[in-house]
Amino acid sequence: MTKEIPNISESEWEVMNVLWENAPLTANDVISSLQEKTDWKPKTVRTLLDRLVQKNVIGVNKNQRVYTFFPLYSQDECQRAEAQSFIKRIYGGALKSMLVQFVQEDSLSEEDISELRSILDEKPKKK
Repeated sequence: MTKEIPNISESEWEVMNVLWENAPLTANDVISSLQEKTDWKPKTVRTLLDRLVQKNVIGVNKNQRVYTFFPLYSQDECQRAEAQSFIKRIYGGALKSMLVQFVQEDSLSEEDISELRSILDEKPKKK
């Protein structure tokens, strides 16, 4: 059984992306990295870090003079949990409904379709 990953807000995803790239990082490292992409104040970033610690999504190493933060879940684990939550909320848990809607979109190239076909062909059948 997989462990339940807490919901992560859009802003928290931004913080997580920085940590997945370069953890462990100090709060100041995270702040300076995010200030390149956002207009967030340092206090905002610290609040997001605190929230992620409270949700047990990131850990804090307190063994050094300056605390460092690191992810407790991989990016893949969080993406899967987010996808499952999305499918549940929007499509009532029916992955097939979502796939049909996406496949019927005109934006899929022949290459995309071909890649999807090969992924489905390689998928083992459930017994």
